[in-house]
Amino acid sequence: MVRKVTASTCHIWVVTSIPTSPSLALALEEEPLSGMVQADTVKVGSRAFIHLITFNAQSPFTERKRINYQLVFDDEPHQSLWINEQKTLLYPGQTLLSFHYTAYPRTILHGSCRKPHFPGDDALIQVDELHQKGFSHSGDFPDVLLMTGDQIYADDVAGPMLKAIHCVIDLLGLFHESLEGAVVENTNELATHPLGFYQRELLLPQIATNTVLSSLFFGAKKKPIFTSVNAHNHLIGCAEIIAMYLLVWSENLWPLVSIDKQHITDKYSAIFDKEKTAIDNFVQHLPRVRRALAHVPTYMIFDDHDVTDDWNLTRGWEQEVYGNPLSKRMIGNALIGYLLCQGWGNAPKKVAALIDNIQQNTHGEALANHDAIIDALLDFDQWHYRLDTTPPIEVLDTRTQRWRSESNMNKPSGLMDWEALCDFQHSIIGKDAVIVVSPAPIYGVKVIEVIQKVFTFFGKALTVDAENWMAHKGTANVILNIFRHYKTPPEFIILSGDVHYSFVYDVRLRFRRNSPHITQFTCSGLKNAFPDGLIKWLDRLNRVLYRSKSPLNLFTRRRNMSVKPRHPSTGYGELFNGCAIGVLKISHNSEEVHCKALLSNGKEVEFPPINDD
Repeated sequence: MVRKVTASTCHIWVVTSIPTSPSLALALEEEPLSGMVQADTVKVGSRAFIHLITFNAQSPFTERKRINYQLVFDDEPHQSLWINEQKTLLYPGQTLLSFHYTAYPRTILHGSCRKPHFPGDDALIQVDELHQKGFSHSGDFPDVLLMTGDQIYADDVAGPMLKAIHCVIDLLGLFHESLEGAVVENTNELATHPLGFYQRELLLPQIATNTVLSSLFFGAKKKPIFTSVNAHNHLIGCAEIIAMYLLVWSENLWPLVSIDKQHITDKYSAIFDKEKTAIDNFVQHLPRVRRALAHVPTYMIFDDHDVTDDWNLTRGWEQEVYGNPLSKRMIGNALIGYLLCQGWGNAPKKVAALIDNIQQNTHGEALANHDAIIDALLDFDQWHYRLDTTPPIEVLDTRTQRWRSESNMNKPSGLMDWEALCDFQHSIIGKDAVIVVSPAPIYGVKVIEVIQKVFTFFGKALTVDAENWMAHKGTANVILNIFRHYKTPPEFIILSGDVHYSFVYDVRLRFRRNSPHITQFTCSGLKNAFPDGLIKWLDRLNRVLYRSKSPLNLFTRRRNMSVKPRHPSTGYGELFNGCAIGVLKISHNSEEVHCKALLSNGKEVEFPPINDD
């Protein structure tokens, strides 16, 4: 997988079954590039090694020219195996893998929410389709792929996927761990435990103090307003998290996986079969996903499902979850997986100390000082990062720097606290343009936000996932004031996901002659969608209650802003519902912003700009 690429460096993320990391050779057309190669390796199993290989070129890469790259293994048999394996990743006419660098991105892909067992096709295959067209005739390739949250669903796992995960753990010898506060003493018991499938909430000790925790953490709750969450196969061990990543980004392990119905009770047999059909369809498209990820610089940021549903939603949630040794371990294990499989490639220097900590504590066939490593991850507050392009791309962490409610422990926390928002403002002030990645939309659908506010008022924030920028007064005021600041970039693009439907808003400040041009492009999900009938009614209700001249707008926090929707070329009203990846095309000065959703079936949904004339 191609990860962070700058003017003179590139990082390639690789997982092998041998401890020796490959070297990396780069070439421009036929001419080899000179530079230094550094490889860092983390052992996660007896036959599983995660490598981040860095190439520091002596001279800057040529703007928009394809750079060929080759992994080089010292051992001849392994090199021969790799040459053969590489063929599956090449496009017609290619002899080597490649990527390109640009300081001025014009085509940016973004998407979120990729749930393997959702009954719909994976829109991530369209990244492969775009590369196929680029190599065959157009010569035009996407510049960057941004994954904006929920790259995995650690809390919502299909039974067949959990079976595959256990097979991979055995196959690669992924490290097991002892557990505190659970019915099982070690994660090696999970695959055969009677409660290991569809009943994992019962693995918590059944004492009175765990009643709330079981409901909060394992998703044993109904959400009648929006959706029902089935989190009874929640991943627990670090090995399960690592195996999940390997299974959702590559097809290589799937032929070695055996999925049977042993330990699946009759009660869950039908849902297991239904999920198996969806998983089979998901696996069918993985070769195209893996090939695409080997050719485009890819960046990621977590949202809640990468760790658990409603992660850090309220102060009360945090007190319950982090006060229990098992749930704290589960959160920490998900963060270890995120660090190794997502965060490491975003900003390698930022997380170098965390990686070194894991390397120093990996002894033999186990990870030592597991709790101390998790404590360090929970204390870490630098998951956000910036791409120094023109315009710069600021990727926000809206999960670990929350503005907690002091008045009520069950009120939603602000997505970012005052200090984090001040740092963000400082980083963008004075720029001509900026692209901001916020996993959750900053400008949400008003009627849905109102429903969430009503439930929050009655102390039921967890029931409707009341996570939006306007839910916390302090966060809302600060982020809106950032847009009002006279030094805010005049061209402002927001990319977001999370909500399982797609829409585009153009935002202007009322009563300001020189308002910044704010365009928010929300595209979600890659392999997930909102209940179709419900989204139609919510869309219709929003257009009726919050039309441009509706007096209800005066009661929103955004009353001093004009928020105009771009109507999708297909669908209904303002919202589009379906599996899609967003394609953002911008001009050099970022004044022209074109948005479209590329559907999993290849069809396109345009969001044409509003004609103010």
